[in-house]
Amino acid sequence: MQTLVFNTSTKSAKLYEGKAESSEILYLYNDVPTVKIEENFYQVMQVDGTSVEEKRVPVARFPIANTNMLIKK
Repeated sequence: MQTLVFNTSTKSAKLYEGKAESSEILYLYNDVPTVKIEENFYQVMQVDGTSVEEKRVPVARFPIANTNMLIKK
C-alpha cells in the first residue's frame, strides 16, 4: 500500500512506497494547489508555470484501491 501526502501549506505532494515519512519517496511534486479525487484515482494537479495564465494541469494519477491519502496543513 502506497501513501500520498498532500500538504496544503507548502502546496506539495509526496508519494511514499509504504508508510508515510518512514519509507522511500517515489515521487515529489511542488506547486500543487489541489489533489482531485476522481472515481478510481487521486489526480495530482500542478500549476503550469510556462504560460501567463495560472493553469492547473494533471501530472499524476494514483489508484485509490492501493493508495492511502493524508492531508496535512
